[in-house]
Amino acid sequence: MDPVHKPLVNDEDGTAYRYHGTPNMNFLLGLVGVVEVLGVAAIAMVCYWTAHFRGGFAWDGSGQEFNWHPVLMVVGLVFLYGNAILSYRVFREQTKFGVKVLHAVLQILALILAIVALVATFEFHNKNNIANMYSLHSWVGLTTVILFALQWVLGFSTYLLPYASRWIRTLFMPYHRFLGLAIFAMAIAACVMGLTEKVLFTIGADTYSSFPPEGVLVNCLGLVLVLFGGFVAYIATKEDWKRQPLPEEQAINMSIE
Repeated sequence: MDPVHKPLVNDEDGTAYRYHGTPNMNFLLGLVGVVEVLGVAAIAMVCYWTAHFRGGFAWDGSGQEFNWHPVLMVVGLVFLYGNAILSYRVFREQTKFGVKVLHAVLQILALILAIVALVATFEFHNKNNIANMYSLHSWVGLTTVILFALQWVLGFSTYLLPYASRWIRTLFMPYHRFLGLAIFAMAIAACVMGLTEKVLFTIGADTYSSFPPEGVLVNCLGLVLVLFGGFVAYIATKEDWKRQPLPEEQAINMSIE
């Protein structure tokens, strides 16, 4: 069944529109604020961890080059990706095409950062004679990046380029939404696995089990990432908060929103 689209009403000046009767909008805005705080906290924590405990950053094949990997993955495939998912919930009174562009730009930035993060890892491994692609983290992580890239290409060609028919767009949309959230969940899972793997490799299981500051910080970072992902998924799947069409969009089949 197609969702019911709530009527829009003019503001006093007659030029802007607001969503009349959309339930719990203050709650939505509050949750979005929580998501942003969690995302910024995650970025700050991963930067502090790599700078304070892991020696900072470089691009010379050393462990300092590897440090770019967790930072760029958290910024790209978690923070930017999560905000791209929320763009249709947050920017409710902007044009649909503008929100589409924002959605696509945030995701391509996330993909670029993820690719640079992969390059940093492979260079570090190759220069230090460390095997590649043997851990579950690496398998899940690379699969996530590949699926993310394919999802972006399919989404761009289907919804931004003017070639796909409305029938194709409508047919593909449920899969696009599902895959977007599934890949986002995979990104969170890969990050958590990678954090645990790195701590075990660097400080060892015996030290890790004694609750050292580095281990506690990384554990807290993992929890923040999980909370970030959970709140993003909740907001993105709550039907009441689905973006409604602007008046000039009423003629468009909004089942492809």
